[in-house]
Amino acid sequence: MNNTMPELSVVIPVYNEADGLESLFERLYPSLDALNRTYEIIFISDGCTDTSPSMLKNQFLLRPDVTRVILLNGNHGQHMAILAGFSYCHGRKIVTLDADLQNPPEEIQKLIQKMDEGHDYVGTIRRNRQDKSWRRIASRLMNRMRERLTKIHMTDQGCMLRAYDRAIIDAINQSSEINTFIPALAYTYAHTPTEIEVEHESRIKGESKYSLYKLIRLNFDLVTGFSVVPLQLFSFAGILISIFSAVFVLYLIWRRIFIGPEVQGVFTLFAIAFFLIGIMLFGIGLLGEYIGRIYQQVRGRPKFVIQAILESKKNET
Repeated sequence: MNNTMPELSVVIPVYNEADGLESLFERLYPSLDALNRTYEIIFISDGCTDTSPSMLKNQFLLRPDVTRVILLNGNHGQHMAILAGFSYCHGRKIVTLDADLQNPPEEIQKLIQKMDEGHDYVGTIRRNRQDKSWRRIASRLMNRMRERLTKIHMTDQGCMLRAYDRAIIDAINQSSEINTFIPALAYTYAHTPTEIEVEHESRIKGESKYSLYKLIRLNFDLVTGFSVVPLQLFSFAGILISIFSAVFVLYLIWRRIFIGPEVQGVFTLFAIAFFLIGIMLFGIGLLGEYIGRIYQQVRGRPKFVIQAILESKKNET
């Protein structure tokens, strides 16, 4: 890496955000200029199908001194795009930011001030969150479940506006995990983590790229990627059900011998059978999830494929 490392790198994944990019440019650059620190901005075009790549190219031509653009060959997902940015950022402090302006760029100053106090990881909590009620409720429930299962303490895991020390980014870059949740992974590497409140704004244009299914999928990846507790719980439940089933069989044998057969209990047996089958299918799905992660890992495929990088000569490593 070159000797002119900027103090700050801002990593921004972009996926079909053409409607709001101009607003982002108008607010982001003045906010960073006001910090009076050397900085770079790394935009990652995550397989955009709109005019976002051309807009990023034009912005690079306007501010080549501080702008870098990474074009991925397809849509790899938000976290893979951020990892691509981490692989090419030079800053001693790194901030991640969404391109939709729900996290105001002006809040970056708060994170940097907190890092100047000696923290190597600064998480954020969205104040007056501007999202639909079902998203807030689901997020609250998943936060609680995730904390109990993984012991990772993040009040608001869905806020991407976060700051990381260079050492944490280097550790993340050395990790070989295929599926990972960056804020949680960074938390496991941090020595002095902290959290602060930041403002949250409504999305001005465009729509969220996270559907209900993707949110569930993301949280499931988080839980299974950082804990084997689900497997342990299933094993424990299997032991309890096995004991209950053995006791119930003994009860049926006793009833058959001393009371005689009866037809009225057929539906009860059906209900119990369906319950046990449901538990078995859930367990098979859970095992399949872990096995699928192992399968993805052992294939050794690259996390992302870069199509092109736009950067000025002085930024080349």
